[in-house]
Amino acid sequence: MTRTDLEYRKAAADGTNGFGVLIALYDTLAGDLRRAAEAEHQNDIEKRCLEVNHALLVVGHLEDWVARGSDGELAQQLVAFYASLRRKLIEAQVTRSAQVLEQQMDLVLDLREHWQKIDLRAESTEPEIMPPVHAQSLPAAFSARAESRRGSWSA
Repeated sequence: MTRTDLEYRKAAADGTNGFGVLIALYDTLAGDLRRAAEAEHQNDIEKRCLEVNHALLVVGHLEDWVARGSDGELAQQLVAFYASLRRKLIEAQVTRSAQVLEQQMDLVLDLREHWQKIDLRAESTEPEIMPPVHAQSLPAAFSARAESRRGSWSA
């Protein structure tokens, strides 16, 4: 990430709500995955490792955010998604798969888009009456994927 990118993100995050910060984290994560896949295509192992390591750090922040939040179906689905994402990133490192990185980036971007839609709906309502975010609000692919991992949530 360049200094200009960092300054842009800092400015965008100033005065934003929780969704704005969440969306910025998803942007960062997607960028990390895109750069990691590009590095793999160019056989630049060092850069790929740096980008995947940073992506894992961002996933850790997202996991921590969920852990500090409320329990519920949405939280459980996010925990399952982040655990799956972490496993897939490690798999991509071991197998040197740009395709796995790109697939995970697509999932992150899908979920980011959904958070953005929820944020826009929240902005259009009264600030005190923010609509709750439910698991049903998530993209169908995400919900189906989390549902298939329901048995591993307790692990």
